[in-house]
Amino acid sequence: MPKFVIEREIPGAGKLSPQELKSVSQTSCQVLRELGPQVQWLHSYVTGDKIYCVYIAPDEALVREHARLGGFPANSVSQVTSIIDPTTAE
Repeated sequence: MPKFVIEREIPGAGKLSPQELKSVSQTSCQVLRELGPQVQWLHSYVTGDKIYCVYIAPDEALVREHARLGGFPANSVSQVTSIIDPTTAE
């Protein structure tokens, strides 16, 4: 199944409290339960003004539907075509 990276522009994201991040995560998980097992959230990276999320889904449309239902921005959705790491150089 395809993997996607979602860029969410959220001013001040890096300053969200643990409780605020928990609330956002709970909302995301609730929407995922509604969408069913075809959409999976792997993890997210919180930075200064953005959150980068990694999802597995059959297509971009379902990733965007998750964002819409959760009230989250999805400024950019990119399908992962390859994964590399230091072992790729060997």
